[in-house]
Amino acid sequence: MRIVLPGRIGFEDGLALQERLTAEVVDGGGESLILLEHEPVYTIGRTRDRSSLSGAEPHPVHETNRGGQATYHGPGQLTGYPILNLNARGRDLHAYLRFLEGFLIEFCADYGVEATRREGLTGVWVGPRKIASLGVGVRKWITMHGFAINILRGSVEPFSHITPCGISGVEMTSLEQEAGVEIDFNEALRRAAEGFRRALPRLSG
Repeated sequence: MRIVLPGRIGFEDGLALQERLTAEVVDGGGESLILLEHEPVYTIGRTRDRSSLSGAEPHPVHETNRGGQATYHGPGQLTGYPILNLNARGRDLHAYLRFLEGFLIEFCADYGVEATRREGLTGVWVGPRKIASLGVGVRKWITMHGFAINILRGSVEPFSHITPCGISGVEMTSLEQEAGVEIDFNEALRRAAEGFRRALPRLSG
């Protein structure tokens, strides 16, 4: 599996990159993990229920082909797009989501932060606060989209303009806030890449 690091890019550019790498896997090519920051954007899955948007968002809103309600992507948040072939890994979306949560929990633990799952709610939490969101899509059982974890403190405020993931009253947090130390974003990116490589063998059929 290759690690793709495009830096900070717009959401549409990230989507185009996913499309290209997904087509490569469909054609028999290798898997990838894209790790990046986005320019500020709100996204929402293809749903008639748009109540998670306020209508007064300070950044553009983009509808996209993942599951779920509104979320935010922007600087200081690490977004990961695994382009994986689930045909060879069990064709089980629930198992895939639990795998992503487990990887993120281990990533937080690497910074001394105890993160957990919450029954009935997809994502990763530190106590009552949400630190990471998940939203995935598949095409011919090739995965798209993925996860977003708030690394720097500044990545949290834009969530206040929406109902994150449609969960009323949810409080968002960041790895810096929970760890109580400043975090180097590029170092976090490196640790995430290494941690994902270690975890991937556990996702199998």
